[in-house]
Amino acid sequence: MNFLAHIYLSGNNEYIKIGNFMADGIRGKQFEKYPEAIQKGILLHRAIDTFTDEHPLFRQSTKRLHERYHHYAGVIVDIYYDHFLAKNWEKYSEENLDDFVSEFYQSLHQNHAVLSEKTKNILPYMEKQNWLSSYQTIEGIHQILTQMDRRTQNNSNMRFASEELLAFYDEFENEFTLFFEDIRNYCSQKLNKF
Repeated sequence: MNFLAHIYLSGNNEYIKIGNFMADGIRGKQFEKYPEAIQKGILLHRAIDTFTDEHPLFRQSTKRLHERYHHYAGVIVDIYYDHFLAKNWEKYSEENLDDFVSEFYQSLHQNHAVLSEKTKNILPYMEKQNWLSSYQTIEGIHQILTQMDRRTQNNSNMRFASEELLAFYDEFENEFTLFFEDIRNYCSQKLNKF
């Protein structure tokens, strides 16, 4: 799962959302220096990643991409799944996607002092290019994948991965839909334990 799904799966607590969003850049026990609710978000992020990587439907999606993209297959499917969440947003939320995204950016600004340095550095780019809303379109997904490919010095070939998205669109969407019900239930249970 990529940024949009991680934020969505965090429930309504803005600190859990922030922790979940910035968790990738926080290693080991570094999370313990953050406020408690942000720690919960970081731990939820790690639990989501483990659940996702082990899920048979996610593995089925990545299998289509392994030959061409190798260990980047999972990263690509994370992006695909955010596309299907954004595209079908009204199935999962009563709140408009643009409003949800805008409120999240506002929350990041209001809580700027607690953000990791990595998060502070990417926030201007993320906001300017509106990454979270851009997931709705194939063009937006292509741009995200191209940017990610550049970060690997174009070694990952992710810039081409929208080809497989289009070629197997229905298969990926069906896998996402079934998988997302499972992960929503899983996260709901996790959040109830916090």
